[in-house]
Amino acid sequence: MADVPVGARAARGRRRAPVRLPGPIDTGLITVGRLTSLSIASTRYIVTDLVRGRFPWREFILQAWFVTSVSLLPAVLVAIPFGVIVAINVGSLAQQVGATSFVGAVNGLGVIREGAPVVTALLLAGAAGSAICSDLGSRTIREEIDAMRVMGISPVRRLVAPRVAALVVVGVLLCAIVAMTGVLAGYLFNVYVQHGTPGAYLDSFTDFATPGDFIVAEIKAAVFGFLAAIVAAHKGLNARGGPKGVADAVNQCVVLSFLLLFSTNILITQAYLMIAPPVVV
Repeated sequence: MADVPVGARAARGRRRAPVRLPGPIDTGLITVGRLTSLSIASTRYIVTDLVRGRFPWREFILQAWFVTSVSLLPAVLVAIPFGVIVAINVGSLAQQVGATSFVGAVNGLGVIREGAPVVTALLLAGAAGSAICSDLGSRTIREEIDAMRVMGISPVRRLVAPRVAALVVVGVLLCAIVAMTGVLAGYLFNVYVQHGTPGAYLDSFTDFATPGDFIVAEIKAAVFGFLAAIVAAHKGLNARGGPKGVADAVNQCVVLSFLLLFSTNILITQAYLMIAPPVVV
């Protein structure tokens, strides 16, 4: 190597330089890679710590209670008008075409299959996710995360994993509450305001709504909780620039979570309809 001219070594170094994609694409791929790495690490820590009996249950319970306290009441308050709006639109259209007996089916399917998971996603990303991002971002700019790494403590194991588990569990329970509230609100509005028949509403609901719809809704809620927690943790752990950087991280967390959750909702819904197409009884 000593006999190789300096210019040749410089040219060889230039040839070995990686090819960079345009700025937004390169940044997006880096973000996807980091989110994937954080997802794998969090899942591994959750599984291994549960098996070994080292899971931080206290942190999990605190985070689950916090997420419930900031999400439960808004979710119920959103589910009630959501069920009523679906009942209004479906009821008026059903009366025009003479298909009032199918109001319960459409209202139930709309609320259970799509409404409950979407409301859950909005609350998990907007309320719980932003709070987690703010908390971890504040710890990052105060150098608490760096101090944990210096002491040999993994921030992902100690802070991220219990928050991911908490959002998944609370998301599943929250989706069930939202679905029940929305269906009940639609039923009461249809029967007592639109003067529908309770028997026809319940018959059409039970004929078309299947347990598979509720199971898919719960799967969506679990996936949404996982993704919202991962995005919030990623943005919080990578916050830079003081308090302004934390605020920017929270804003980016909410926007990215919404885009990711709605895209995932489309994919899961399409996959479910391909695997189990609706059957008219």
